[in-house]
Amino acid sequence: MITGYKAARNRPLTRGQKLSSKALAAVRAPVEHGFAHLKNWRVLGKVRTNPGWATALVRDLLLIGHTRASRMPVR
Repeated sequence: MITGYKAARNRPLTRGQKLSSKALAAVRAPVEHGFAHLKNWRVLGKVRTNPGWATALVRDLLLIGHTRASRMPVR
């Protein structure tokens, strides 16, 4: 697991550490949003079938969520 840097009260982050944490956050955000959508749709709690079908379902739902998110206007 890769985590970002954390500043302490007496030790602020360097510019490189801030850029590294920002790049990591940019990669993690779509994944976190995908899991949040799955939790909101409550799909995984109702799946009572073989794992292969469930994997395909999750993949499709994440694709739909990613497509919807890419069409949203930038704020």
